[in-house]
Amino acid sequence: MSLLIKNGRIITATDAYVADILVEGETIRAIGKDLSLHADETIDATGLLVFPGGIDPHVHLDMPFMGTFSSDTHETGTRAALHGGTTTVIDFVLQKQGHSLKDALADWNSRARGTAVGDYSFHMAVTDFNENTRAEIKHMIENEGITSFKTFMAYKGALMIDDRQMVALMQEVKKQGGMVTVHATNGDVIDYLVAKHRAEGKLAPLYHYLSQPEMTEAEASGRFADMADYTGCPAYIVHLTCEGALNAVRNATRRNQKLFVETCIQYLILDASLYEDDFEGAKWVMSPPLREKKDQTTLWAGINQGLVQVVATDHCPFMWEQKLMGKDDFSKIPNGHPAIENRLELLYSEGVHTGKITLNKYVEVACTNPAKIFGLFPKKGTIAVGSDADLVLFDPTEKHTISAKTHHMNVDYSAYEGWEITGKVKTVLLRGKVVIDNGNCLVEKGYGKFIKRNKVSGTI
Repeated sequence: MSLLIKNGRIITATDAYVADILVEGETIRAIGKDLSLHADETIDATGLLVFPGGIDPHVHLDMPFMGTFSSDTHETGTRAALHGGTTTVIDFVLQKQGHSLKDALADWNSRARGTAVGDYSFHMAVTDFNENTRAEIKHMIENEGITSFKTFMAYKGALMIDDRQMVALMQEVKKQGGMVTVHATNGDVIDYLVAKHRAEGKLAPLYHYLSQPEMTEAEASGRFADMADYTGCPAYIVHLTCEGALNAVRNATRRNQKLFVETCIQYLILDASLYEDDFEGAKWVMSPPLREKKDQTTLWAGINQGLVQVVATDHCPFMWEQKLMGKDDFSKIPNGHPAIENRLELLYSEGVHTGKITLNKYVEVACTNPAKIFGLFPKKGTIAVGSDADLVLFDPTEKHTISAKTHHMNVDYSAYEGWEITGKVKTVLLRGKVVIDNGNCLVEKGYGKFIKRNKVSGTI
């Protein structure tokens, strides 16, 4: 089948122009002005923006956490992502301590294969680095196409690795052509503060925030940067939230170190005042927590300065009933919030529409940089001849309101309930097929493919 998209304003990380796009099969065949080519179907995109499909490199689907599972499966989560213009997600496989990476991958494959609606890949979270794990790194990169390895500097006893393991992992991953990513917060200090607040009877969601002060993230980010610099391993900080942590990255650039940084949409537009509303604040309990207004200013500036390369979501939704597990103790509230469907529209409305970032920067941080950093480019993340025809037709003027009543995520509340935003996803193509059209999903579960990724270079 062939499809001709006419008269759209094509936006990439570098260009903006009106042209036509011819799609044949799963890829883009031609781009040009007033193409007079035959196609089986034609879409008139006059007045619409045409973006590459969004890539969200930080999602947690059907993830076991704190005695429960995140409420979006690979089916519901990737379908919701498609509704919001995100055509590819990268989920996290979590190694269980005492078990192999191979076992963990088999577990996640059993949930995702045949159920995902949109395309997906995996990061491998290493929680128990030993000689057996070391021997699996090469296989994951060369045979499975999993080239990034997540580490945690918090959650002791479940996910956290120590600095000894971190350096050893970095050395092996660098040798094999991969990248190490990190949840950079000081777990020991956080555990101390959590215990202190609980002992004092301070159990409201506000104390989740107060147990993770900016210092805990700034210190861990700097320590991670130092270890990455020492080993020479390509490195990436996930969900960076605050001025102190970004300043640690700035300091690393003074020694000519390249360190990739991701923030998430919530840290750009929400702040810690939400925790003051009694237990309602549980909706925004995530780690790291929401920060202050000054941190939002820092993050927007960091995007424009090139210090922050990616805007993701850390999508990890829980039903309200699951959040109520912590109604008497903030430390028992499952951490995470829903955003996989809202990212592109919120980033456009709060970023482009308000003048904080340009259209090109928008595509860069939401589509192109994730593809380049994680070995998906140019198959994904851009609009070019030969690339996958992952395309979003977007109305930049349509106003609408976010609500749990209309979203497609499997969660019974919205972190952005009642937000009036400008800009709406109208049509989405995934590998040449129209998958979303005016709010309707036109494909079934199993359409999504696992995407093997290339080795990473540490540059973009």
